[in-house]
Amino acid sequence: MTLEGRFDAADGVVRVGGDARQRYHDSRGYGYPLSGNEIALAPVEAAHLLYRGDLEAVVDDASGERLGFREFISREPGADFGVRFLVYADLRSRGFYLSPAAEPWVADPPGGAADFAVFPRGKGPGDGEIAYALRIIGERTDIPAMELQPGVLAVVDEESEITYFEVDRRDPTGTSGSDADLPDGCEADLLADRVVVWEPPLDLYEQTFYGQPLEGREYDEPTLQCSLLEAAYLAEREAIDLEPTTVRERGREVEGERFDRRLRVYAALRERGVVPKTGYKFGADFRTYANVESVENLGHSELLVRVHPADHVFEPRDLALDVRLAHGVRKTMVFALVGDEAADGDGIEWWSLERLTP
Repeated sequence: MTLEGRFDAADGVVRVGGDARQRYHDSRGYGYPLSGNEIALAPVEAAHLLYRGDLEAVVDDASGERLGFREFISREPGADFGVRFLVYADLRSRGFYLSPAAEPWVADPPGGAADFAVFPRGKGPGDGEIAYALRIIGERTDIPAMELQPGVLAVVDEESEITYFEVDRRDPTGTSGSDADLPDGCEADLLADRVVVWEPPLDLYEQTFYGQPLEGREYDEPTLQCSLLEAAYLAEREAIDLEPTTVRERGREVEGERFDRRLRVYAALRERGVVPKTGYKFGADFRTYANVESVENLGHSELLVRVHPADHVFEPRDLALDVRLAHGVRKTMVFALVGDEAADGDGIEWWSLERLTP
Protein backbone atom coordinates (compact mmCIF):
# COMPACT_ATOMS: atom_id res chain seq x y z
CA MET A 1 0.00 0.00 0.00
CA THR A 2 1.36 3.41 -1.00
CA LEU A 3 1.23 6.06 1.72
CA GLU A 4 0.20 9.69 1.62
CA GLY A 5 1.92 12.60 3.34
CA ARG A 6 0.48 15.70 4.97
CA PHE A 7 2.15 19.05 4.48
CA ASP A 8 2.66 20.89 7.76
CA ALA A 9 3.17 24.51 6.72
CA ALA A 10 4.02 25.67 10.25
CA ASP A 11 7.04 23.34 10.51
CA GLY A 12 7.80 23.21 6.79
CA VAL A 13 7.80 19.40 6.71
CA VAL A 14 5.71 16.60 5.26
CA ARG A 15 4.38 14.20 7.91
CA VAL A 16 3.79 10.58 6.95
CA GLY A 17 2.15 7.99 9.21
CA GLY A 18 1.35 4.30 8.83
CA ASP A 19 4.52 2.23 8.65
CA ALA A 20 6.54 5.20 7.30
CA ARG A 21 9.34 4.85 9.83
CA GLN A 22 10.18 1.29 8.85
CA ARG A 23 9.49 1.85 5.17
CA TYR A 24 11.27 5.16 4.59
CA HIS A 25 13.49 6.09 7.54
CA ASP A 26 14.89 2.87 8.98
CA SER A 27 15.46 1.12 5.67
CA ARG A 28 16.33 4.04 3.37
CA GLY A 29 17.34 7.03 5.51
CA TYR A 30 14.51 9.45 4.66
CA GLY A 31 13.31 12.00 7.22
CA TYR A 32 13.46 11.84 11.01
CA PRO A 33 11.23 9.93 13.46
CA LEU A 34 8.29 11.50 15.26
CA SER A 35 6.05 9.65 17.71
CA GLY A 36 5.16 6.06 16.93
CA ASN A 37 5.86 5.17 13.33
CA GLU A 38 5.31 8.69 11.98
CA ILE A 39 8.19 10.54 10.33
CA ALA A 40 8.81 14.07 9.08
CA LEU A 41 10.25 14.62 5.61
CA ALA A 42 11.99 17.69 4.25
CA PRO A 43 10.23 18.96 1.10
CA VAL A 44 13.09 17.69 -1.10
CA GLU A 45 12.79 14.21 0.46
CA ALA A 46 9.04 14.18 -0.06
CA ALA A 47 9.51 15.31 -3.66
CA HIS A 48 11.93 12.45 -4.29
CA LEU A 49 9.52 9.87 -2.88
CA LEU A 50 6.69 11.36 -4.99
CA TYR A 51 8.94 11.24 -8.06
CA ARG A 52 9.73 7.57 -7.47
CA GLY A 53 6.08 6.71 -6.85
CA ASP A 54 6.86 5.60 -3.28
CA LEU A 55 4.56 8.28 -1.91
CA GLU A 56 1.04 8.52 -3.35
CA ALA A 57 0.46 12.21 -2.72
CA VAL A 58 1.02 15.07 -0.30
CA VAL A 59 -2.15 16.60 1.14
CA ASP A 60 -2.05 20.31 1.87
CA ASP A 61 -3.29 20.82 5.45
CA ALA A 62 -4.74 24.24 4.69
CA SER A 63 -6.64 23.51 1.46
CA GLY A 64 -7.05 19.74 1.55
CA GLU A 65 -5.62 19.58 -1.99
CA ARG A 66 -3.85 16.35 -2.96
CA LEU A 67 -0.55 17.09 -4.65
CA GLY A 68 1.34 14.77 -6.94
CA PHE A 69 4.99 15.28 -7.88
CA ARG A 70 4.29 17.88 -10.55
CA GLU A 71 1.95 19.95 -8.38
CA PHE A 72 4.20 19.67 -5.34
CA ILE A 73 7.39 20.94 -6.98
CA SER A 74 5.45 23.65 -8.86
CA ARG A 75 4.32 25.26 -5.61
CA GLU A 76 7.40 24.53 -3.48
CA PRO A 77 8.87 27.92 -2.46
CA GLY A 78 12.52 28.85 -2.81
CA ALA A 79 14.54 29.74 -5.91
CA ASP A 80 17.07 26.98 -5.17
CA PHE A 81 14.62 24.11 -4.71
CA GLY A 82 15.02 22.91 -8.30
CA VAL A 83 18.81 22.59 -8.18
CA ARG A 84 18.70 21.02 -4.72
CA PHE A 85 16.24 18.37 -5.92
CA LEU A 86 18.40 17.53 -8.95
CA VAL A 87 21.49 16.95 -6.81
CA TYR A 88 19.53 15.06 -4.15
CA ALA A 89 18.09 12.72 -6.78
CA ASP A 90 21.48 12.27 -8.46
CA LEU A 91 23.25 11.24 -5.26
CA ARG A 92 20.39 8.92 -4.29
CA SER A 93 20.74 7.25 -7.68
CA ARG A 94 24.46 6.75 -6.94
CA GLY A 95 23.68 4.86 -3.74
CA PHE A 96 24.15 7.62 -1.17
CA TYR A 97 21.84 8.53 1.68
CA LEU A 98 21.73 12.23 2.48
CA SER A 99 19.77 14.50 4.78
CA PRO A 100 19.32 18.24 5.24
CA ALA A 101 22.36 19.59 7.09
CA ALA A 102 20.31 20.56 10.14
CA GLU A 103 18.82 19.16 13.29
CA PRO A 104 16.80 17.03 13.86
CA TRP A 105 17.73 15.22 10.62
CA VAL A 106 21.36 15.10 11.75
CA ALA A 107 22.42 15.10 15.41
CA ASP A 108 25.66 16.99 14.73
CA PRO A 109 25.15 18.93 11.46
CA PRO A 110 28.15 20.32 9.56
CA GLY A 111 26.85 23.90 9.69
CA GLY A 112 28.06 26.77 7.53
CA ALA A 113 26.45 27.09 4.12
CA ALA A 114 25.98 23.31 3.68
CA ASP A 115 22.64 22.15 2.28
CA PHE A 116 23.00 18.42 2.94
CA ALA A 117 24.98 15.98 5.02
CA VAL A 118 26.02 13.07 2.78
CA PHE A 119 26.67 9.76 4.52
CA PRO A 120 29.18 7.09 3.50
CA ARG A 121 27.78 4.41 1.21
CA GLY A 122 25.93 1.81 3.23
CA LYS A 123 25.36 4.18 6.16
CA GLY A 124 22.59 6.55 7.13
CA PRO A 125 21.76 9.37 9.54
CA GLY A 126 21.66 7.04 12.56
CA ASP A 127 25.25 5.84 12.15
CA GLY A 128 26.86 9.06 13.34
CA GLU A 129 29.24 9.41 10.40
CA ILE A 130 29.17 12.05 7.66
CA ALA A 131 31.17 11.57 4.47
CA TYR A 132 31.03 15.25 3.55
CA ALA A 133 29.06 18.45 3.82
CA LEU A 134 27.40 19.35 0.53
CA ARG A 135 26.58 22.81 -0.76
CA ILE A 136 24.48 23.22 -3.91
CA ILE A 137 24.35 26.22 -6.22
CA GLY A 138 23.33 27.05 -9.76
CA GLU A 139 25.97 28.14 -12.25
CA ARG A 140 24.94 31.80 -11.89
CA THR A 141 25.26 31.91 -8.09
CA ASP A 142 28.45 33.61 -6.93
CA ILE A 143 30.37 32.33 -3.89
CA PRO A 144 32.04 34.75 -1.46
CA ALA A 145 35.45 33.43 -0.46
CA MET A 146 34.54 33.80 3.20
CA GLU A 147 31.80 31.18 2.71
CA LEU A 148 34.18 28.43 1.59
CA GLN A 149 34.20 25.42 3.87
CA PRO A 150 35.65 21.92 3.63
CA GLY A 151 33.26 19.57 1.85
CA VAL A 152 31.77 19.25 -1.61
CA LEU A 153 30.35 21.95 -3.84
CA ALA A 154 27.78 20.82 -6.42
CA VAL A 155 27.18 23.23 -9.30
CA VAL A 156 24.13 22.70 -11.51
CA ASP A 157 24.42 24.27 -14.94
CA GLU A 158 21.65 25.61 -17.17
CA GLU A 159 21.16 22.18 -18.78
CA SER A 160 20.85 20.48 -15.37
CA GLU A 161 24.27 18.83 -15.59
CA ILE A 162 25.97 18.57 -12.20
CA THR A 163 29.66 19.15 -11.51
CA TYR A 164 31.06 18.21 -8.10
CA PHE A 165 34.10 19.92 -6.59
CA GLU A 166 35.93 18.77 -3.49
CA VAL A 167 36.82 21.83 -1.41
CA ASP A 168 39.44 21.65 1.32
CA ARG A 169 42.00 23.70 3.17
CA ARG A 170 45.55 23.34 1.90
CA ASP A 171 48.86 23.61 3.70
CA PRO A 172 51.55 24.01 1.02
CA THR A 173 54.89 22.77 2.32
CA GLY A 174 58.12 21.56 0.77
CA THR A 175 61.80 20.90 1.22
CA SER A 176 63.25 23.33 -1.30
CA GLY A 177 66.13 25.70 -0.45
CA SER A 178 65.85 28.10 2.49
CA ASP A 179 67.00 31.70 3.01
CA ALA A 180 70.19 30.33 4.58
CA ASP A 181 71.27 29.30 1.06
CA LEU A 182 71.07 32.84 -0.35
CA PRO A 183 74.17 34.83 -1.36
CA ASP A 184 75.08 38.25 -0.03
CA GLY A 185 74.73 41.47 -2.03
CA CYS A 186 74.98 40.28 -5.63
CA GLU A 187 75.16 43.15 -8.12
CA ALA A 188 71.82 43.73 -9.86
CA ASP A 189 70.18 46.25 -12.18
CA LEU A 190 66.50 47.19 -12.17
CA LEU A 191 65.04 47.29 -15.68
CA ALA A 192 61.50 48.25 -16.73
CA ASP A 193 59.72 45.16 -15.44
CA ARG A 194 62.46 42.77 -14.31
CA VAL A 195 65.88 42.64 -12.67
CA VAL A 196 69.20 41.36 -13.99
CA VAL A 197 71.52 39.79 -11.41
CA TRP A 198 75.19 39.86 -12.44
CA GLU A 199 77.59 37.03 -11.54
CA PRO A 200 75.39 35.28 -8.98
CA PRO A 201 76.57 31.96 -7.52
CA LEU A 202 75.46 28.98 -9.59
CA ASP A 203 73.34 27.67 -6.73
CA LEU A 204 71.02 30.68 -6.85
CA TYR A 205 69.57 29.25 -10.04
CA GLU A 206 70.58 25.61 -10.07
CA GLN A 207 69.69 24.72 -6.46
CA THR A 208 67.20 27.33 -5.27
CA PHE A 209 65.66 28.08 -8.72
CA TYR A 210 65.62 31.88 -8.77
CA GLY A 211 65.35 33.59 -12.16
CA GLN A 212 66.26 32.34 -15.61
CA PRO A 213 69.73 32.46 -17.21
CA LEU A 214 70.14 35.32 -19.68
CA GLU A 215 72.25 32.99 -21.78
CA GLY A 216 69.51 30.34 -22.06
CA ARG A 217 70.41 26.69 -21.54
CA GLU A 218 74.09 27.12 -22.49
CA TYR A 219 75.91 28.84 -19.63
CA ASP A 220 78.91 28.42 -17.37
CA GLU A 221 78.25 31.22 -14.90
CA PRO A 222 74.68 32.39 -15.55
CA THR A 223 73.55 35.99 -15.54
CA LEU A 224 70.02 35.79 -14.16
CA GLN A 225 66.87 37.56 -15.23
CA CYS A 226 64.53 37.71 -12.22
CA SER A 227 60.91 38.74 -12.01
CA LEU A 228 60.07 41.74 -9.85
CA LEU A 229 58.57 39.35 -7.30
CA GLU A 230 61.76 37.31 -7.08
CA ALA A 231 63.86 40.47 -6.97
CA ALA A 232 61.78 42.06 -4.19
CA TYR A 233 62.09 38.90 -2.12
CA LEU A 234 65.87 38.72 -2.71
CA ALA A 235 66.35 42.43 -2.03
CA GLU A 236 64.53 42.21 1.30
CA ARG A 237 66.98 39.46 2.31
CA GLU A 238 70.00 41.46 1.05
CA ALA A 239 70.85 38.79 -1.49
CA ILE A 240 71.06 41.48 -4.21
CA ASP A 241 72.24 45.06 -3.89
CA LEU A 242 68.94 46.82 -4.68
CA GLU A 243 66.80 48.68 -2.18
CA PRO A 244 63.67 46.61 -1.41
CA THR A 245 61.51 49.77 -1.44
CA THR A 246 62.70 50.63 -4.94
CA VAL A 247 61.82 47.19 -6.29
CA ARG A 248 58.43 47.21 -4.55
CA GLU A 249 57.58 50.62 -5.99
CA ARG A 250 58.46 49.42 -9.49
CA GLY A 251 56.26 46.35 -8.95
CA ARG A 252 53.31 48.58 -8.01
CA GLU A 253 53.92 50.73 -11.08
CA VAL A 254 53.85 47.64 -13.30
CA GLU A 255 50.83 45.80 -11.90
CA GLY A 256 49.17 47.98 -9.28
CA GLU A 257 47.98 46.76 -5.88
CA ARG A 258 48.11 43.12 -7.06
CA PHE A 259 51.88 43.22 -6.68
CA ASP A 260 51.91 43.44 -2.89
CA ARG A 261 49.30 40.69 -2.61
CA ARG A 262 51.23 38.38 -4.91
CA LEU A 263 54.51 39.18 -3.15
CA ARG A 264 53.02 38.12 0.17
CA VAL A 265 51.99 34.79 -1.32
CA TYR A 266 55.36 34.38 -3.05
CA ALA A 267 57.20 35.01 0.21
CA ALA A 268 54.90 32.71 2.19
CA LEU A 269 55.52 29.86 -0.26
CA ARG A 270 59.30 30.36 -0.19
CA GLU A 271 59.24 30.37 3.61
CA ARG A 272 57.28 27.10 3.54
CA GLY A 273 59.99 25.43 1.45
CA VAL A 274 58.03 25.70 -1.81
CA VAL A 275 59.41 27.28 -5.00
CA PRO A 276 56.86 29.44 -6.82
CA LYS A 277 57.42 30.21 -10.50
CA THR A 278 55.19 32.06 -12.90
CA GLY A 279 51.93 30.32 -13.77
CA TYR A 280 51.30 32.52 -16.81
CA LYS A 281 51.18 29.63 -19.29
CA PHE A 282 48.42 28.05 -17.21
CA GLY A 283 46.44 31.22 -16.57
CA ALA A 284 47.45 31.27 -12.89
CA ASP A 285 49.70 33.41 -10.71
CA PHE A 286 52.13 30.62 -9.83
CA ARG A 287 53.06 27.03 -10.47
CA THR A 288 54.91 25.48 -7.55
CA TYR A 289 57.62 22.92 -6.84
CA ALA A 290 57.73 21.41 -3.36
CA ASN A 291 61.02 19.50 -3.51
CA VAL A 292 63.64 21.16 -5.73
CA GLU A 293 67.00 19.44 -5.42
CA SER A 294 68.38 20.80 -8.69
CA VAL A 295 66.99 22.48 -11.78
CA GLU A 296 68.64 19.77 -13.89
CA ASN A 297 66.46 17.11 -12.24
CA LEU A 298 63.35 19.24 -11.87
CA GLY A 299 60.12 17.29 -11.72
CA HIS A 300 56.61 18.46 -12.62
CA SER A 301 55.10 21.29 -10.63
CA GLU A 302 52.34 20.13 -8.30
CA LEU A 303 50.08 23.13 -7.73
CA LEU A 304 48.64 26.02 -9.67
CA VAL A 305 48.06 28.99 -7.37
CA ARG A 306 45.72 31.87 -8.01
CA VAL A 307 45.95 34.84 -5.63
CA HIS A 308 42.84 36.75 -4.51
CA PRO A 309 41.96 39.19 -1.74
CA ALA A 310 40.19 37.65 1.25
CA ASP A 311 36.90 39.32 0.25
CA HIS A 312 36.98 37.91 -3.29
CA VAL A 313 33.74 36.58 -4.78
CA PHE A 314 34.08 33.51 -7.02
CA GLU A 315 32.00 32.94 -10.13
CA PRO A 316 31.26 29.23 -10.66
CA ARG A 317 32.31 29.40 -14.32
CA ASP A 318 35.74 30.71 -13.32
CA LEU A 319 36.09 27.94 -10.75
CA ALA A 320 35.20 25.33 -13.35
CA LEU A 321 37.73 26.78 -15.80
CA ASP A 322 40.55 26.88 -13.25
CA VAL A 323 39.93 23.38 -11.91
CA ARG A 324 39.53 21.87 -15.38
CA LEU A 325 42.78 23.45 -16.56
CA ALA A 326 44.71 22.30 -13.48
CA HIS A 327 43.36 18.78 -13.87
CA GLY A 328 44.31 18.74 -17.55
CA VAL A 329 47.96 19.47 -16.73
CA ARG A 330 48.06 17.07 -13.75
CA LYS A 331 48.09 19.72 -11.05
CA THR A 332 45.86 20.79 -8.18
CA MET A 333 44.21 24.20 -8.18
CA VAL A 334 44.89 26.23 -5.04
CA PHE A 335 43.49 29.64 -4.17
CA ALA A 336 45.52 31.88 -1.86
CA LEU A 337 43.19 34.34 -0.13
CA VAL A 338 45.19 37.25 1.23
CA GLY A 339 43.83 38.97 4.31
CA ASP A 340 45.05 41.43 6.91
CA GLU A 341 48.84 41.51 7.30
CA ALA A 342 48.33 41.88 11.06
CA ALA A 343 46.53 38.53 11.25
CA ASP A 344 48.05 35.51 12.93
CA GLY A 345 50.51 33.58 10.80
CA ASP A 346 50.92 34.95 7.29
CA GLY A 347 47.31 36.14 7.01
CA ILE A 348 46.74 33.86 4.01
CA GLU A 349 44.07 31.18 3.68
CA TRP A 350 44.88 28.34 1.30
CA TRP A 351 42.05 26.42 -0.37
CA SER A 352 42.21 23.63 -2.93
CA LEU A 353 39.46 22.64 -5.37
CA GLU A 354 39.43 19.39 -7.32
CA ARG A 355 36.87 17.65 -9.50
CA LEU A 356 35.05 14.83 -7.73
CA THR A 357 33.06 11.90 -9.03
CA PRO A 358 30.86 10.68 -6.15
